[in-house]
Amino acid sequence: MTDLSIVALTGALLLTGLLVAGVFASRAWSQWLEVRKLELASGRPQADEPIAPAAAGTDRIELADLKARIRKLEAIASGIDL
Repeated sequence: MTDLSIVALTGALLLTGLLVAGVFASRAWSQWLEVRKLELASGRPQADEPIAPAAAGTDRIELADLKARIRKLEAIASGIDL
């Protein structure tokens, strides 16, 4: 075999391998998307979604922050300097 035919054969094999890997990756991506659709359709909370107690804790922090702001505004309105 000549050098040119070896290079052509190697190139063809590499392109074939790349094509097979691309088809495999495409099918894997499609199947992963299908799994995610089914998980979202199930209605159960996902692992990356916050759960209710964490959200309640955040609400408490925001409520405490608002109360502190109200106290400061009331102090300013009554003429008391903090």
